[in-house]
Amino acid sequence: MNQENNVHVVLGAGQIGPRVAQLLLAQGKKVRLVRQSPAGAAQPGLEWLSGDIRDLSFAKRVGEGAAAIYDCMNPPYHRWHDLLLPIARGGMHAAETSGAPLVALDCLYMYGKSVGAMREESPLLPVSKKGRLRAELADLRLATHAAGRSRVAIGRASDFFGADLPLSSFGDRFYERVLSGKTAECVGDPEMPHSYTYVEDVARGLVTLGQNEAAWGHVWHLPTNPAESTRSLVARLGRALGVDARTARVPKLVIRGLGLFMPFMREVPEMIYQWEQPYVLDDSRFVSTFGWSATPVDDAVAATAHWASARFMKAA
Repeated sequence: MNQENNVHVVLGAGQIGPRVAQLLLAQGKKVRLVRQSPAGAAQPGLEWLSGDIRDLSFAKRVGEGAAAIYDCMNPPYHRWHDLLLPIARGGMHAAETSGAPLVALDCLYMYGKSVGAMREESPLLPVSKKGRLRAELADLRLATHAAGRSRVAIGRASDFFGADLPLSSFGDRFYERVLSGKTAECVGDPEMPHSYTYVEDVARGLVTLGQNEAAWGHVWHLPTNPAESTRSLVARLGRALGVDARTARVPKLVIRGLGLFMPFMREVPEMIYQWEQPYVLDDSRFVSTFGWSATPVDDAVAATAHWASARFMKAA
């Protein structure tokens, strides 16, 4: 591997990592995209590396020659207890051994049932197993920065919406249902205000953090449009798709029943609180520091609907 510090390393090739990689490639950067499964499609400037980041010798290799490391890894929901901290430690080891700054994608679970808008300084009061894991992970990452072992910035986003998000509530099942005249599903109250972060803004936000020294040592809430109800966002997407998209709440008993057969669904009940109260992210610190805000919701919805139309309405 080239030992010059000119490779931007992206950990994870799921919903966010490839978007970060494409933004960096568009800037003319060399990118190393790391995942456990085999390499993906070849592309100029893109290097694939496959292996288990929990293996610290592999993690060290991952970081060789890195200018910055973007941790976009997220294990399957039902395996967080076993994998979340070990893979994150691998990412931190890559940063520490290479001297490259680490930008880590995070969620909002550690705030728990926050009263009012969630801000970076909001107390960490997790009410779920996954929230406690996320709080522990945030402490670990920030401790490495405080100890001078690596430079760390954390970017937090709310639930994603946008194109090609198979693991989100706006994934394939959502479009298949609304385009066939069925109701969209919400695990909680669809009338509650809820922040949804446009996926392209997540990727752009992480790249912004990776290229600004002002980001180091801090948590940042990535640009997110003002909260609106899930029902309202679903209706926006429906109008853009030319359908009357309605939303219904999935009964808790049904969710628990599905959990008997689906490991992912077993993890959902403890997180339903997010849709049973206002769940609002404040991104003002990021906006005022870095000078850009979330993609206007109408533009984000239009782009998402354009993708969904091409993907799901080909046979129409």
